[in-house]
Amino acid sequence: MKLTVTLVGALVAALAVAVTRRGQLADPAGLIGWYAVCWALFAAAAWSLRRVPPRRAAALVVAGGLAVAAAGLLDVPRTSTDSYRYAWDGRVQAAGVSPYDHPPVAEELAGLRDDWLFLDGPVCETAYLSWLWGGGCTRINRPRVPTIYPPVSEAYFLAVHTLSPPGSRHKPLQVGGLLLAMATTLLLVRRAGPQQACLWAWCPAVPIEAVNNAHADALSVFLAVAALGLLTRRRAAGGALLGAAVAAKFLPAVLLPGALSGVRRPRDAVTILGPALLVAAVAYLPYVLVSNASVFGYLGGYTSEEGYAAGSGGRYGLVRLLVPDAWALPVVVVLLGAVAAYTVWKGDPARPWQGGLVVTGVAFLLLTPGYSWYALLLVALVALDGRWEWLGVAAAGAVAYVTGFGTIAYALAALAVLIGWSVRAPARTDPVLAY
Repeated sequence: MKLTVTLVGALVAALAVAVTRRGQLADPAGLIGWYAVCWALFAAAAWSLRRVPPRRAAALVVAGGLAVAAAGLLDVPRTSTDSYRYAWDGRVQAAGVSPYDHPPVAEELAGLRDDWLFLDGPVCETAYLSWLWGGGCTRINRPRVPTIYPPVSEAYFLAVHTLSPPGSRHKPLQVGGLLLAMATTLLLVRRAGPQQACLWAWCPAVPIEAVNNAHADALSVFLAVAALGLLTRRRAAGGALLGAAVAAKFLPAVLLPGALSGVRRPRDAVTILGPALLVAAVAYLPYVLVSNASVFGYLGGYTSEEGYAAGSGGRYGLVRLLVPDAWALPVVVVLLGAVAAYTVWKGDPARPWQGGLVVTGVAFLLLTPGYSWYALLLVALVALDGRWEWLGVAAAGAVAYVTGFGTIAYALAALAVLIGWSVRAPARTDPVLAY
């Protein structure tokens, strides 16, 4: 146990350095070096936990998880500006305006601006700021387009704004990320046990992305983990929570094939999908009623901007190594559809997270996303299922975001998954879901 405590302490110290140094625009090599140290310490700590008795291990995972996550509170968001949009959206809603109706630069919202989110003078030369027409700058990224975030996240932004003391700036969102990360840890300890829960609680992605950068993915991950746990006992309730997760961040939709694992009768599928669709619709309804513009905001523009429509900018990197660029998107759709269909047909209904991990992991390898916080969902699924080799995909996302060498990183992650599959497959009856 002393070794584990020592390693977790070293991990916290390394994370403290990582989240207080310059971001990826100023020093990508130095930052990715510290990330590598954090991931190595995380792996060693998780490995050493095997020797700790279960009761002590549970307490250690929770306490260590709190220390690890709290490291993200040590500085302002270092590698992402998304939380500034969250704070703005909360402020706009508190003023009685739909966040989908106006971009931050709109004159209709000029009265809501302050000198924290909207700046002027020499400070505008700092990285991570967006220039404004007519002078000045803002911490909010993409200030000329409306928000992209779904309604459950928007309700969360409003709640954080409402509960925050005046002038607290970025800190309430970081604290919210900490609380969501710890709530997910407690769910995982109960559902999967401490040996697996530590794969979430101590993973460097959690303090960096869920806490320091305060990404709303932490909310959708918490809802998704709760949903997958409920699906084995109460399908309707699990489906409802899964719908809430999708209405917080669209990514958890990839869990639907896992949720439908082994379902043969249409009635059983409706028991899951019906509540999911109903909750998502009810979440959107208030915003539809008060918004003059589309409640999907900048979603279409975002997918094009990130290269998902044209297969550019590093998207579909592994697929584009094998087929012409013009074929990449159709190939990805066919492969991902095949994996999803197989998961529904052959998946274990007692372990919906297993199929969810397969579909999500394959989706990451096919899409090769450039944003590291998307992988928070994958990390939680790994903790639920225990197949640690998929963590390489999460690490690849961090490499892609910080250095731009995403294709190489995802290729190595795919190799790690194949090695894990080759080791585990002989012990399982199913050749695909064995990994």
